[in-house]
Amino acid sequence: MTTPFTISAKITARPGREADAARVLHDLLAPTHSEPGCIQYDMHRSLEDPRVFLFFENWKSKADWEAHMETPYLRDFVARGDELLEGLEVLQLEKVD
Repeated sequence: MTTPFTISAKITARPGREADAARVLHDLLAPTHSEPGCIQYDMHRSLEDPRVFLFFENWKSKADWEAHMETPYLRDFVARGDELLEGLEVLQLEKVD
């Protein structure tokens, strides 16, 4: 059995851009869920700070995640990063049994 490739991404919206960031991030969900290598792609929002969003992702392989990062909708999101985001931290993870 192959272990999924896991990503955790912490995204912080610029002050005053929370609603715009939330909309743009939410728009990534449906197309990403339809990608062949996507196992899980969940978006969460902090209860303590509405500017902070966390994504928990599981992919069949690192190559599937890398292909995801090259999709037009992800590239458009990244291009808007300076406008919408104050911070972005991406962690590549492995499950520890």
